[in-house]
Amino acid sequence: MRIFLDANVLFSAAKSDGAVRQLLRLLEKSGHECCVDGYVIEEARRNLVAKAPDRVVVLDGLLSRMTTAGAQRVDAALEASLPLPAKDRPVLSAAIRQRCAALVTGDRTHFGPLYGRTIRGVTIHSPRSLAEALLV
Repeated sequence: MRIFLDANVLFSAAKSDGAVRQLLRLLEKSGHECCVDGYVIEEARRNLVAKAPDRVVVLDGLLSRMTTAGAQRVDAALEASLPLPAKDRPVLSAAIRQRCAALVTGDRTHFGPLYGRTIRGVTIHSPRSLAEALLV
């Protein structure tokens, strides 16, 4: 399964060797494809530089094992139709364009009301719900 990772998932996996990094290991070991794009990479990198600069090298290692989309044209009509704040629309839009079956995000404030919903073929998950759906 193709799974798009939000910036907060990348940040958490790079910052500590905890549950989120373990989830990514298990997904990879189970044959799932983790996908990202420049938008989420830049946000994760920016937050790591500000909060844990020594962990940027860990982020780079994680990214080396993921599918990274190149620069993509913004689809304004698609993004305008998504039930999210403007700053979060590019994340779901990228997951849709990359034909991912799932988007995993820890952003409960903006994505939480969408957890478990499928929008244009992409089911939105928290890290925990994704683990429960795929690995239990």
